[in-house]
Amino acid sequence: MIVITTPTGDIGRQVLDRVLDSGEPVRVIARDSSRLPEHVRARVEVVEGSHADADTIAKALQGADHLFWLVPPAGFQDAGPARNYYLDFTRAAAQEAARRGVRMVHVTSLGHGYDGEAGLLSAALDMDELIKDTGVQDRALALPFFMENLLRQAQPIAQQGVFSMANTADWPLLTVATRDVAAAAAALLLDKTWSGQARVPLVSPDRLTPDAMAETISETLGRTVSYQQVPLADFQDRMVQRGASPSLAQDMADMVSAQNNGIYDAEPRDPASATATDFRQWCQNVLKPTVQS
Repeated sequence: MIVITTPTGDIGRQVLDRVLDSGEPVRVIARDSSRLPEHVRARVEVVEGSHADADTIAKALQGADHLFWLVPPAGFQDAGPARNYYLDFTRAAAQEAARRGVRMVHVTSLGHGYDGEAGLLSAALDMDELIKDTGVQDRALALPFFMENLLRQAQPIAQQGVFSMANTADWPLLTVATRDVAAAAAALLLDKTWSGQARVPLVSPDRLTPDAMAETISETLGRTVSYQQVPLADFQDRMVQRGASPSLAQDMADMVSAQNNGIYDAEPRDPASATATDFRQWCQNVLKPTVQS
């Protein structure tokens, strides 16, 4: 029995689809089962509730062998400091998985060993330590910036030929496509042979700056798209103006600052960490159709 959290999220639903294709029995934890596609509801066992809830997790892990774990974003609700949110969300699941001998595969940030505050990324790395301390058998998928984050800028790319972030224009920003994350997670969930604890860095084979990303996007779309770097203070102010809590805005700003200071290069990785999808492929297969629609 494989238990999957966030089954309607960008990564979770891709993991779910891959695991369902294997024919293995699947149980999902969902706050609202009506959001699951009908064909999925017909093939999975559903435990309704939050996967942060101890009783929900205990019910979901009965008789389970593997657990896919992803902490959902807090959104603009005032969930307090990200560190507290991540630890409080994960504590019951990690302890219950360890007690029951369930293997965990969890999503976290690349950057283990970084010396400095990194906001949301520090919260994820602290979560890793919490999971590790329980002794649960675990594989931590250590990830950099998601390429899919750029989909939020499809409209300005289409209409103004520009995308903007607070990341340094000429500093490499390591990336990964969510399809590669889902593929790695599903493979581990279906593998009954691994044990112990290990980190699994996943990084696209290219190493582009935001300026270089703009060049690749331009070549893919056949028209000029430029990158606009937003001052970090302005980025933080805009988040608050859009409804983010001050603590979330600070955590986001600290995350970008750490990305600009090379947090993703702090963690050693070998060539095997390179994923199948490079940025140009992703632009062709995912960004271009989204922008054109």
